[in-house]
Order: sequence, then structure tokens, then C-alpha cells
Amino acid sequence: MHFICTLFQCPSPPPSMAMASSFSLTNTTIIPFLSPTSPPKISSFRFSHSRSLPLPTLSAATSSSTTISHAPNDYKDAPIELRYPAFPSVLDINQIRNILPHRFPFLLVDRVIEYNPGVSAVAIKNVTINDNFFPGHFPDRPIMPGVLMVEAMAQVGGLVMLQPEVGGSRENFFFAGIDKVRFRKPVIAGDTLVMRMTLIKLQKRFGIAKMEGKAYVGGEVVCEGEFLMATGSGGE
Repeated sequence: MHFICTLFQCPSPPPSMAMASSFSLTNTTIIPFLSPTSPPKISSFRFSHSRSLPLPTLSAATSSSTTISHAPNDYKDAPIELRYPAFPSVLDINQIRNILPHRFPFLLVDRVIEYNPGVSAVAIKNVTINDNFFPGHFPDRPIMPGVLMVEAMAQVGGLVMLQPEVGGSRENFFFAGIDKVRFRKPVIAGDTLVMRMTLIKLQKRFGIAKMEGKAYVGGEVVCEGEFLMATGSGGE
């Protein structure tokens, strides 16, 4: 027979166990709760080098009054809802709205998780069945339209370029063209689209920027291509 003790009170053993010299929890596994104020640290979210998120280690729980011999040593032993931390938030939706001119229903970036202004950015789009394009694309098989995946990536590119360092502004920034675009896998409701946009070449004199973009779901590439952005600064 095993007994489960709370942190506040532990019942005394019944008379039938009076001969036991001690009461231990050596056969009980306790899953520790994660403190919301100190989430596990993750070394990197660079999906181009990994097909899945890393599993950070979780040190065994210890107590001054209770000995635990089978506490989990890592996240593989924890319930699934505790295994993966949330994406970090470098820019939230309000900060994104302060940079991009887009608004509902065409703002397709929810959060920025890595940001190097004028160089690169990684952002996410949470794809839900409530997105207004799903009722017509398609009624029996909801798939995110490829053109909207490209648009979402271009908006991430806008976050990179709408900075004083590269001469971009909301008033004169334009999506000028795409090349070598490939759609590798469909994106469906419930997916988290992770997009990385990187500045490859900038011609300030002509106000033209070339960017490379890749979008991932679950660490696998679903869309990629090259993007041309025009700042409108050339000749003005």
C-alpha cells in the first residue's frame, strides 16, 4: 500500500505498519511543476539546423524533509504539456502593429521570436480554423493559401527592413517581387508557421533589398523563396 502526502500534511501510518522503522516515498514518482517566473533556458530556436525542438534537461526535485529516488531527470519523463516551453517573445503583437501598417484581416504575424533589425527576423503565425480564408480554401479541406504564406513571410521581411538603419519607413516600403518560391508541404489549421527572413543584399542607392525566406512547421520547410523589397528611397 502506498500513501500520497501533500506538502502540508502527511498522514501517520496505520497500526498495521507500526513495525516499519520509517515512512518513505521511494516508490513514488513526483513530477515537479515548472515555475512561470523561471522557465527552462533553450540554447537556440534555429530550425534550419534541427527538425525538432530540443528537450531541455530538468534537474531532479529535492526536498529537505522527503527523499525521492525516482524523480524525473529530464522532460521525457514529464507530462507532454510540460515538455515544451512557449516560444520566446521579442516583439509582441502591439509592437508589431507599431512597425507594420497592416491590420485585420491582413496582419499575418503574431509574434517575433528573434530580431536583428536591418539583418534578419524570425516570427510566427498561429494558423487557426477561425482565419477568414479557411471557409473558401477549402470547405472540406482547410489549407492556408500559398500566396498568404508568401505574404506573411514578406511581412516578416518588412519588420527587418522598416528600420532607420536600412532607410525603410511605413510610407515608402513595398513588396516588389518574388523568385524561386517553392511550396513543400500544406499548412493546415492548428499549425504554427515559423518564418525566417534574412537580408541578402541591399542597394541603398536604388532602394532595393533582396531577402531570403524560409517557413517551417514542426521544423520542416513548408515554403521558401527569394524576395525583393523596394524602399522607395532611390532617386527621391
